[in-house]
Amino acid sequence: MERPAVDTVRILVVEDSEDQAGLLRRYFEKAGCDVTVVSSAEDAVRAYEQEHHDLAVIDLQLPGMDGWQLASKLKSERPACAVAITSVLDASDFPIADAALPKPFTAAQVRDVLVSTVPRWSA
Repeated sequence: MERPAVDTVRILVVEDSEDQAGLLRRYFEKAGCDVTVVSSAEDAVRAYEQEHHDLAVIDLQLPGMDGWQLASKLKSERPACAVAITSVLDASDFPIADAALPKPFTAAQVRDVLVSTVPRWSA
């Protein structure tokens, strides 16, 4: 498999729902991003320890470590990585993050998150 170009925007999706993870992958890939999808916070930690990501999209309701804990851990360990929260919960319950992507989301909302969190991304 061909590696993405150095300037490719790299996205880490942390989502335990296969349908939601697939939708996020599809939207970000259509936007030209390289996407890594994991289904737990623990897998996310391993992923971001192995490679740089420009943006992490984190579901709040995860098995094991929840999204609130992961968002805090990621921001303290990888401050250059933007964090977007996605959830069915009310956005007022989201932790402080760089962006919010309430469910259900659209391709346009995903692109808006890219514009606001990864300045070098271009449509």
